[in-house]
Amino acid sequence: MDLALALGRRGLGNAWPNPAVGAVVVDEAADVPVIVGRGWTQPGGRPHAEVEALARAGSRARGATLYVTLEPCSHHGQTPPCADAIIAAGIARVVSAIADPNPEVAGEGHARLRAHGIKVEVGLREAEARHAHAGHFRRARDGRPHVTLKLAVSADGKAGLAGRKSAAITGERARAQVHLMRAMNDAILIGIGTALADDPQLTCRLPGAEARSPVRVVLDTALRLPEMSALVRTAAHTPVWVFAGADADAQAAESLTRHGVEVLRVPATAGRLDLTAVLHVLGNRGITRLMVEGGPILAAALLRADLVDEAAIFRSDVAIGTTGIDALEGLTLPAVTASPRFVSRGIEAVGEDRLETFERAGS
Repeated sequence: MDLALALGRRGLGNAWPNPAVGAVVVDEAADVPVIVGRGWTQPGGRPHAEVEALARAGSRARGATLYVTLEPCSHHGQTPPCADAIIAAGIARVVSAIADPNPEVAGEGHARLRAHGIKVEVGLREAEARHAHAGHFRRARDGRPHVTLKLAVSADGKAGLAGRKSAAITGERARAQVHLMRAMNDAILIGIGTALADDPQLTCRLPGAEARSPVRVVLDTALRLPEMSALVRTAAHTPVWVFAGADADAQAAESLTRHGVEVLRVPATAGRLDLTAVLHVLGNRGITRLMVEGGPILAAALLRADLVDEAAIFRSDVAIGTTGIDALEGLTLPAVTASPRFVSRGIEAVGEDRLETFERAGS
């Protein structure tokens, strides 16, 4: 199951709208168990991990055990049910980490396997699987993606220079880690303030991983994103979705659309978009894992709305000074680090910086 979980991680950020599942077929008839098939969810969510593993196992799947990180599907979507493929392959035993909360599955996959005489065991590495499939679970239950807030914070709790100018707070290793995080998320979200101040690309620029860049999402109530911005200029290569208010200028929307940007409209109040509505639109479009990179206003708004499920705080020993801007607009870092809503998952060194991760309590 540990191997299945590791295989499943290969699909993170690349398998949406489906969960990134891992599967391993093991021939346990001999004195020493032998792995005869491995699989993980392929780009775009198909083929599923179980089908991949069974295809690699071939005839050796008959009488074998299948270890899988999520309950096999039992419904007809764009592919036949994985439960049927498992039955047809002659698998004798299925060890499943966790049941699927998707209403179209929700125990039916396990039930179908048992009805065909397959031994089914559920719960091995359940906690790890719940974390691995957090995006799928959140979307199935709440209709929105799992939201990870990324913050880079100076030694004195600042996120940028005076005038909202960007600053290189963390070192090279931490920046590489952020690019890896981008590759493992379906979409990345910033506010228009960050887009205007930093003109970011928001792509994954690790060697060989450029194709794993997430969908770039910008909250831009009045459609101020410039046509010559890095995001707009690269929209034809890596998708850019811009959320605007219902009254945003139609001509500006048409101009962005000509450059390959997709403009989506949601309700806005006092110039601020409805964040819950934004997340539900993303969920409806298949986004399961959303990384938030900027800036302090958006980060604080998501925290106030209780829409943050996980936080990754990169801390530097470099101080910016009292003129710098706070990491959270109108809030202090203890809104995450000392909040009963979050529990720490630990601290690790990332080059000369430190990364502390938090997750929603009880998730």
